[in-house]
Amino acid sequence: MEEQEAAKATDVAEVAETTVGPQAPAADQTSLDLVIDLPVRMTVELGRAELVMREVLALGTGSVIELDRGTNDPADILVNGRLIARGDLTSVDDRIAVRIVELVRPAARGSRGG
Repeated sequence: MEEQEAAKATDVAEVAETTVGPQAPAADQTSLDLVIDLPVRMTVELGRAELVMREVLALGTGSVIELDRGTNDPADILVNGRLIARGDLTSVDDRIAVRIVELVRPAARGSRGG
């Protein structure tokens, strides 16, 4: 009888080791593996402007649209429409780029603002 109980204890210990031991992948990592290669849309928003249709129709080459941000304000960085960070505009090899200066905490994230 003692041998059976010892065998059961050993079996339980082996099961516990294989399910929570170092070889078992973390639940977060397994979840991330499912979506890691999915494409997402990243958008960098410089600012917004609200116009009436008359103003839109009057736009032409050389028109200037004033945005709701200052020249030193960081741009919003959105992934699939959700604000994840803010950054400063820069350039890399003649291309516009953005340098992240602030990551937005998940609790503060909305569809745009934060």
